[in-house]
Amino acid sequence: MPLQPLLPASALAANMAEIKPPLRPQEAAVEAHRCLYCFDAPCITACPTGIDIPAFIKKIAFGQPAAAAKTILTANILGASCARVCPTQVLCEGACVLDDRDEQPIQIGRLQRFATDYVEQHGLTIDFALAASTGKKVAVIGAGPAGLGCAAELARLGHRVTVFEKQREPGGLNTYGIAYYKMKPEVSLAEVELVKSLGVEIRCGVTIGRDVSVAQLETEFDALFLGIGLGAATKLRIPGEELPEVQDALEFIARIHTEPLEGIPLGRRVAVIGAGNTAIDAVTQSKRLGAERAFIVYRRGEPEMSAYDFEYDHAKDDGAHFLFHAAPVEVVATNGHVSGLKLVRTRLVGDQVEVMPGTEWIEPCDLVLKAVGQEKQAALLRTLFPSLSIDGKGIIQRDPLTGATNLPHVFTGGDCANGGREVVNAVGEGKKAAHAIHTFLTQGIATPPIQPSRLGAKQGASGSGLLHPIRAHELEAALSRKHQTA
Repeated sequence: MPLQPLLPASALAANMAEIKPPLRPQEAAVEAHRCLYCFDAPCITACPTGIDIPAFIKKIAFGQPAAAAKTILTANILGASCARVCPTQVLCEGACVLDDRDEQPIQIGRLQRFATDYVEQHGLTIDFALAASTGKKVAVIGAGPAGLGCAAELARLGHRVTVFEKQREPGGLNTYGIAYYKMKPEVSLAEVELVKSLGVEIRCGVTIGRDVSVAQLETEFDALFLGIGLGAATKLRIPGEELPEVQDALEFIARIHTEPLEGIPLGRRVAVIGAGNTAIDAVTQSKRLGAERAFIVYRRGEPEMSAYDFEYDHAKDDGAHFLFHAAPVEVVATNGHVSGLKLVRTRLVGDQVEVMPGTEWIEPCDLVLKAVGQEKQAALLRTLFPSLSIDGKGIIQRDPLTGATNLPHVFTGGDCANGGREVVNAVGEGKKAAHAIHTFLTQGIATPPIQPSRLGAKQGASGSGLLHPIRAHELEAALSRKHQTA
């Protein structure tokens, strides 16, 4: 049966309302006064963009939300979106000393939103300090969090920046790929305007290699930053994948951001393949859009899920179901439309997944959403930059502290360089790269050639590298707390 909208606009508006409503002024003041304003604050260490969290919270406590917003946005130009989408439970709030004292951690994310919302709602302008022009020009490829973070920092350092984006609107996943109940695209687009207010030019609908060549960029600009993210959804490679009701989960989420909610076609029974945070967003939004049954299919067990525990709990609270130790082997069709998903039982032998023959069954569904990861951009990058060093996994090799690649004028950050992490990590990497580009352009200092020994598995966990450098082992410890803070 063809897909169709399931709920009226009024029900959808209620179902897709924000799960974390903003704090009222009195609530924000009370929460801010709970903070201990630690001198050597672990919450700063846990923030990949190095926001001075005690400083901005103290400003809220003393009735200065605009000043608090300036502290936030100076360190993280995408502070409004990060306030909504950051996994604060495993970053800043997970590192809060009150948590170690068995007290409720400070609600840092909600306080950050309170301050940034205040500026937006009152139409205030943040007076960012801008350095004198250097006369240098930088091209940023990709207007996602990494590209915007890099562009904003470069502009503040005095460089002319042009951002090239292939999509119709800038913002990357912040505009197109965040669950609607976490953040509306308007928040992302408002942040884009903030970046543009710094003098950054953003050209959308431009594909590098088709509309503009790399040779043109290298002639016109003094340095390049690559923030192109990841590619298309990974294929399932099973029969029936070509059916119209088999869709990429990120494309499904993008439709929710770009079309009226009451017009989104949906199945009554939705299968989501994968167990990461995107899968959680897809299955939860399916329930909120009216699906009678929405379930996740995962070939491993509950302990192996990559989704955060608090996201998992949220999906269960919304009525999502989970089929663990199950792998899809075929999408079943009736009259040319999806009618079921043939699954087979699996088991873990060590770290390997083994299929159990003879255990197949068909789970009825009429929509299948793929959330099994995205393809790397290796083929595109090798076409555009034949000499660029790319590892065997399709990830750009770079210095994790500077974003420098093996090409002296090319820097990188975000998902194309770290394989896929959080929005705040992408912003932090863009910010670090901006300072390395600044040094390269103004002092003529090229970063040292990349050595394989410098590219460890934890290369994304080294923090901002600016005001408050994060020691890798401390951030890893904070991330490991996710099972305790769910």
